[in-house]
Amino acid sequence: MLYGIVAAATALLLTALLTAVLRVPARRLRLFDRRRRRDVPLCGGVAVALGAGAVLWGGERAGAVTLGPEAAGLLLAGGAVALLGLADDVRRLRRRVLVAGTTVAAACVVPYGDMGIGGGLLAVGWVVCVTFAFRGLDHADGLAGSVGVVTAFGVAACAAVEVRDGIAVLMSVLAAALTGFLLHNWHPARAALGACGAMSAGFVLAAGAVHTRAGLGLGESAGVLFALTAVAGADAVLVLLSRRLGGRPVVRSGPDHLAHRLRRLGLTVPGATVLLGAGAFSGVLVGVLAHAGRIGSDALWWVAGGALLVVFALSRVPVYADRRTVSSQVRAPLRVRNG
Repeated sequence: MLYGIVAAATALLLTALLTAVLRVPARRLRLFDRRRRRDVPLCGGVAVALGAGAVLWGGERAGAVTLGPEAAGLLLAGGAVALLGLADDVRRLRRRVLVAGTTVAAACVVPYGDMGIGGGLLAVGWVVCVTFAFRGLDHADGLAGSVGVVTAFGVAACAAVEVRDGIAVLMSVLAAALTGFLLHNWHPARAALGACGAMSAGFVLAAGAVHTRAGLGLGESAGVLFALTAVAGADAVLVLLSRRLGGRPVVRSGPDHLAHRLRRLGLTVPGATVLLGAGAFSGVLVGVLAHAGRIGSDALWWVAGGALLVVFALSRVPVYADRRTVSSQVRAPLRVRNG
């Protein structure tokens, strides 16, 4: 318990310091978020990865904590995904390269022994989807970090219920590191996660959640896993559906995410982030309680239904000025600050 508190505090402070320090070289190298209308350095991902990794490695070396093979494997694979994302930040990679690399990393850490080959393959696909869903959240100030912190605490609680101490410590340190990053990412953001941070955080969270549900019922596990990542999942579904139905390229960036649509309705940047963070907390709370057996699995259907309702309602919010000129707007979408 004492080490967990010290480790979390250290990760928070170290990540906050690294984010501030790395802003300088990021600006000099012109590493800015391509999806924003102003120059926001892509240094948060490296800071989170280094901060969390240093604390966990130091605790393992000092004998203060034993991560175990599961958590150590997640940390190593998450580091590989962070490097892949960093390469995309520095020099944009093809989407299939990112998907292939993430798939390989997920395939290396999924517990096939507890889930079987079929369940393991499904888990690999789910981890990859969540990884890219979290990458999509890093378009608005504070959003990816806030949802990541809430999700990390939820997965840590589920791991504690299953007495998977290594995964619980990993998630707690990751939550603290993301909190340290949020000190620089809250509106107006002075740093962004980038693919390096968003992909690695989403990967570790998704894979960690899979480990906590390994060996349990497939149907209920799917419900718990969705509840833990409801906001990221709803955002991804909304974007995919709106772009496909609108005839726009799925991989092309645009102002059609949850946060964009909430701001079109009049919410401020922090207001949209707080609202989506509250939604993430609600889903995580239901997922943790269902995992612990405190509530029935029927409650998970309410999370799924609520997410679908939000997707349907916000899909009616227009994001382009004129549907007759969609082709030109794909190249130049409406200006949305921090989008």
